Amino acid sequence: MAESVKVLPDNIQEIIEVQEWDMRTHEGVQRFRQLRATSLPSIALDGELVYESIIPMQEELITAIEKRYGEKRMTASKETLLEKLKEG
Repeated sequence: MAESVKVLPDNIQEIIEVQEWDMRTHEGVQRFRQLRATSLPSIALDGELVYESIIPMQEELITAIEKRYGEKRMTASKETLLEKLKEG
């Protein structure tokens, strides 16, 4: 699973932060429980479990990342605009 993330194109690598947990450690088990995952492999985006028991095709994973990145950018832009309107 980690390998499928590591080989994503550079433009995607620039907008993501990858964290990998080892299920042989207490921290890894705790994170697995926090995500409410039930099986491996699993991928979470922004703390939400998105893929479980499957390694998605690269294009599918890229689309999911880009969608979330776009949503975050739109939210940030709206917040900035609202702040400017309040000031103005």
